Amino acid sequence: VQLQASGGGLVQAGGSLRLSCAASGRTFSSSVMGWFRQAPGKEREFVAAISWSGGSTYYADSVKGRFTISRDRAKNTVYLQMNSLKAEDTAVYYCAAARYYTDPQRPHEYDYWGQGTLVTVSS
Repeated sequence: VQLQASGGGLVQAGGSLRLSCAASGRTFSSSVMGWFRQAPGKEREFVAAISWSGGSTYYADSVKGRFTISRDRAKNTVYLQMNSLKAEDTAVYYCAAARYYTDPQRPHEYDYWGQGTLVTVSS
């Protein structure tokens, strides 16, 4: 399974971006897909996740009300709509997929990772 993240870029504070993560491979079977981010000098942190079948969503407190995760099962793609961006949202954003999960906020539950896309928010 390969995950291809895209949509990062430079945006001013208060602006919006939409990230996409397309999954491909011989067989794609996932129970949850998530977004994580890592800022320079910091650990990777959970951003949002969505269950593949039921569409249940999970968000970090820092992004609730500003970010929205969604998925298109026909396209094997998950999206992260990011609004009201802040300078502290600057990071490399990674998408990930897990075949099974108990807590979607934990990075080690994910089996596949994309290459990351850089989001820079200027203040």
